[in-house]
Amino acid sequence: MEKKTKPSCVPMAEAQSSPPCALPGLLLLLIGGISSVQAGPADFWCNHQVRRNMGKEIVGMRADVLACVGADTLRSPVPLPCVMVHATEWADKTLQQKCAEVVEALREFRGGVQGTKNQSTSECQASLLEKLERHISNYVAIVSRLQVQSGAVTPPPSPPRSCSSVNSTSEVLKRYGNLLRGKLERLAIDLRDEAPESGQRSTAAKGRCG
Repeated sequence: MEKKTKPSCVPMAEAQSSPPCALPGLLLLLIGGISSVQAGPADFWCNHQVRRNMGKEIVGMRADVLACVGADTLRSPVPLPCVMVHATEWADKTLQQKCAEVVEALREFRGGVQGTKNQSTSECQASLLEKLERHISNYVAIVSRLQVQSGAVTPPPSPPRSCSSVNSTSEVLKRYGNLLRGKLERLAIDLRDEAPESGQRSTAAKGRCG
């Protein structure tokens, strides 16, 4: 009887040569602009510390908000996605659904930041929002890469689901950080846990993600 394997964010054609913890070199170009990433692209998904270091840039942005007079007050409310993780609902989703959910949330953050940046009349605030937009775009590229690797047919994107709107840059940064520590981190853990069962984990990957 043929053994069934769980779905993964890596196409079957690459199963033997490119396990989840050995993403293509192209990802280096996508995250190469982030100074905290010194190792290969596999480290992003396999190494919690690498992801944590990337997230630490948010701390610097919070300091920038304090240094810029009026930077914390946005001209219009920014709609934000749901970032809270409901454990039972999350467990019932496939990896593809989780990937899509994280990408959708990141894109809504980026869209909200872009909109309020274009309305800003403060040079230092606009610069801060531009920095945040680039930071979010890096994550969009990384997680979108997983979707591309899946080889699955991508359904039409569903309308973003906003949970709240805020007028504070600090609150945007707080919610964004919650998304990275919540759904994104759970996605990374799920990728690690799925790999051994789907037979797509190499010896090197075991040593890195074990």
